[in-house]
Amino acid sequence: MKKIMIDAGHGGSDPGAVNKNALEKNFNLSIAIKIKNYLEKNFEAEVLMTRSSDVTVELQERTDKANKAKTDFYLSVHQNSGGGEGFESYVYNGGVSKETIAFQNAVHAQAAEVIKKYGAADRGKKRADFHVLRETVMPAVLLEVLFLDNEKNLALLKNENFQLEIAKAAAEGTAKALKLPKREHKTVYLVIAGSFEEKSNGEERVQMLSAKKISSFVDTVKEGAKTLYRVQAGAFAERVYAEEQLKAVRAAGVQDAYILTKAENEPSKPEPKPEPKPQPADGFTIEGTAVLSADEMDRFARSVNPDAPKLASLYTQIATVYGIRADVAFAQAIQETGYFKFEGSVKPGQHNYAGLGAYENGKSASFKNPEEGVLAHIQHLYAYANVKPLPAGYPLVDPRFRYVARGSAPSWKQLNGKWAVPGGQYAQQILNIHRQMVNSVLQPLKNRVQNLEKRLDETKS
Repeated sequence: MKKIMIDAGHGGSDPGAVNKNALEKNFNLSIAIKIKNYLEKNFEAEVLMTRSSDVTVELQERTDKANKAKTDFYLSVHQNSGGGEGFESYVYNGGVSKETIAFQNAVHAQAAEVIKKYGAADRGKKRADFHVLRETVMPAVLLEVLFLDNEKNLALLKNENFQLEIAKAAAEGTAKALKLPKREHKTVYLVIAGSFEEKSNGEERVQMLSAKKISSFVDTVKEGAKTLYRVQAGAFAERVYAEEQLKAVRAAGVQDAYILTKAENEPSKPEPKPEPKPQPADGFTIEGTAVLSADEMDRFARSVNPDAPKLASLYTQIATVYGIRADVAFAQAIQETGYFKFEGSVKPGQHNYAGLGAYENGKSASFKNPEEGVLAHIQHLYAYANVKPLPAGYPLVDPRFRYVARGSAPSWKQLNGKWAVPGGQYAQQILNIHRQMVNSVLQPLKNRVQNLEKRLDETKS
């Protein structure tokens, strides 16, 4: 599989070109991410980035990263300045291969069509002694996507449609140059049990279906300028299973339920080598029944952090479907988030309660809402706990599910060195929190029993 390095120029303490509050580094990153996303969605390739957030990355670090990864192509995204207007591309002004020239031709040709469509100038293909072009050992092209100090160009850079189109063009040119194979479309059948303008109505529908033993969640979707809250009651790879779920939803009283067919280009990631067979459980198992109620779990978290979100009902609801101990999973979330204070690299808005990482760069994953974050956590535990198929009713949202050696850790103790590395005492920390949670419920009861026994003794005297 071909490797591509997308370089978002500048970043962090280096803003690049500046026009009032418009900073080159931000446009570079936005377009670079769009190129990456388009490539991953539509072509078979491994796409890396020199930076995926607003951080400072030195020039040498950028080229070292590409050279070390042995990438097949390096594409650097910049904005121009200095009183001009339009788009241009660059390769190194020293000795370059015919392949490098071919890459520049392919990317420039695609981008030039978009530039022409939006009425900007095509300044042509050029050469320069830029570090990222000189020090990379693979073919490298640098794009100067319009001029930040030209007001008409700046208006285009702020246009989301222009960004998407120029990113698509750069990606298509890259794919053509590298002869990347296209990804196959995957069809998913979603069972929709209602769509609402008010989120509270969607949540009521979820509760109603839950009472009928049908799992669902509210998915926030955009339809033009309108935000809708759609209740999703299952996602299936085969329509026959979606039809069965649809019948169940309609039988539960949602007569207007329907199947939504969604075509996806899902990035194919390399599968890990599976374990020869599932491991036997060693200690307290991940699968099982919770002994604490949602109220008891939330109360414990808030005894330490009064601002902790009330997530225990979601853990109870979803973990029950998957046969996972909800209260221990909740204890793991406490361990990972520091009682939901999120004082580490993961932030509250990511809804990542389990420290799940992204595919290749170590950046923590983000989820759309608390329901999806809890679901991803439970699915990751399920992957470690057994080799059974996923239960019907929920979509797969755990980005790391396919990388887990299924059934390799049926007990909490066996997560040591797997979930957290090196993590020699990781499970013990989780189980210690769980013991504290249980004790927070038992101790008042013990005190009450002692008081009652004391009172009984007093009545005998």
